[in-house]
Amino acid sequence: MTGKQKKQLTKIIISGILLILLAFTHFTGYLKFIVYIIPYLIVGFPVLRSAVINISHGQVFDENFLMCIATIGALCVGEYPEAVFVMLFYQVGDLFETIAVGKSRNSITELMDICPEYVNIEKDGEISEIDPDEACIDDIMVIKPGEKVPLDGIIIEGSSSLNTTALTGESLPLDVNIGDSITSGCININGLLKAKVTKEYSDSTVSKILELVENSADNKAHTENFITKFARYYTPAVVFSAVALAFIPPLVTGGNFTDWIMRALNFLVVSCPCALVISVPLSFFSGIGCASKNGILIKGSNYLEAIAKADTVVFDKTGTLTKGSFSISEIHPNGISKNELIETTALAEGFSDHPISLSIKKAYGKPIDNSRVTDIENMSGYGIKATVDGKTVYAGNEKLMKKYGIEHPSVSTGTVIHTAADGKYLGYIVIADEVKEDSAEAISKLKSNGIKNTVILSGDKKPVADDIAAKLGIDNVYAELLPDQKVEKLEEIIKSSNGNVVFVGDGINDAPSISRADVGIAMGGLGSDAAIEAADIVLMDDKPSKIPLALKIARKTHTIVNQNIYFALAIKFLVLILSALGKSNMWEAVFADVGVSVVAIINAMRALKIKE
Repeated sequence: MTGKQKKQLTKIIISGILLILLAFTHFTGYLKFIVYIIPYLIVGFPVLRSAVINISHGQVFDENFLMCIATIGALCVGEYPEAVFVMLFYQVGDLFETIAVGKSRNSITELMDICPEYVNIEKDGEISEIDPDEACIDDIMVIKPGEKVPLDGIIIEGSSSLNTTALTGESLPLDVNIGDSITSGCININGLLKAKVTKEYSDSTVSKILELVENSADNKAHTENFITKFARYYTPAVVFSAVALAFIPPLVTGGNFTDWIMRALNFLVVSCPCALVISVPLSFFSGIGCASKNGILIKGSNYLEAIAKADTVVFDKTGTLTKGSFSISEIHPNGISKNELIETTALAEGFSDHPISLSIKKAYGKPIDNSRVTDIENMSGYGIKATVDGKTVYAGNEKLMKKYGIEHPSVSTGTVIHTAADGKYLGYIVIADEVKEDSAEAISKLKSNGIKNTVILSGDKKPVADDIAAKLGIDNVYAELLPDQKVEKLEEIIKSSNGNVVFVGDGINDAPSISRADVGIAMGGLGSDAAIEAADIVLMDDKPSKIPLALKIARKTHTIVNQNIYFALAIKFLVLILSALGKSNMWEAVFADVGVSVVAIINAMRALKIKE
């Protein structure tokens, strides 16, 4: 609890004690007014001051104004205990609100702790401490155990475990070694690391995250905007209605003015829109905070609301559902051993940095003896032609085999590398992009959570995309698409969908589709800056299983928002009618305002506790 909240609580306790003690006294006249005005001012002065300041700025009709009118009116007609009680309970509700908002904000601003204060840069064998924004690409940074990783980089010396909880919500440490990429905002647990800076601070993961968090409050949900507009017109309408209730009936019927004024004051207290104005934004804020704790950055409550109404999720394949790293899944030699097929193919591919070539060289597991390879010819769209140990070797796709008239089997699954030497077919190797461990789980959970259609849009070959879809249970597949064709197909899906359409991707080529979808989700760990910039939601650890969690958080948050709206309006409408009919007193009016606000705030806080 902050110092301001403790001070507010102290005032509430003092005023509450004085109000209880005064209930046992029998003061009358001006003396009664004086003894009651003391607890009233102790607890109500901040509200009175806020009302005066807001009126001076042209903001007349707000909850402070309503509370002041209602309580001053109660004092004027001699209802002193009621006036103190209304102000006391209003402050109790306000305290609940500040505590609730503080908890929600803390869940997001904990991310601010990832912001580095300095970076250790090594130059000419000496280490100097500089501001992160002064570091340059290719600088060598030294990260000691217990320190935050200040900038994105690649490890060039050392190994360690990183605590990534602040970024991804993942509690298990991440082991890193030479050659691994490291992300700013993680904490180095146990080893000394040296890393080459790959991004300046302004482009680093930390900087991007903080920017997303700071801007998230600007993008309000339609429900929030509606409540804001509703309160803008609702409050003055209520004030004029209360004035009419206070004076028109007694003038027409000749009734008691005091009785009708009390009804009007009750009407004012009940009508204060605090429960809606506070609880609706707080619910969305809590939902965003819950998501951020789980490594899901949502750029605004409008996107939280939008994904809650989704019925279709469209995926890019490579790097989204798969790891984007190739490995050998099958080896089919013809007249030679598997090792010989791998060796011949690896030597032919030895000078290529293509991901497929790298996977073959990795499987070979030995340094490439360049003296054994000559006359290398890289044929784009076909493969490699090279002389290996004096033999002309061809390593590539089916088109390469056909070009040189080499008989070969037709293989439809995966990415296939055929190899031949001096016109003799040696066999083929199937290269597969590994499916992420949690991709199948993500698709299953999405379907169990009401997603009616899952789709893959891929630039890869149709057999490869079909194979991945079959493994994961994807409903529809569209393959061999260029980026603009992906957008066209996505537009067709959006037109045929009954709900919102979500697109999930990671690469630069996915940015147009991410922007076009009702909700765009980017993989933040390995995803391109363009995709992250275009996205509405960013997954910090690249796990597809976070998508159903985001959907669950969004839907539960939306349910909580609706619960608060219906509950608050129902109670207020009922007590407003009772107040107008003279069937409700000030105490009941206070419950209909502050009590409903407290209940709505507590309900809104449940959005912080949503779990996977």
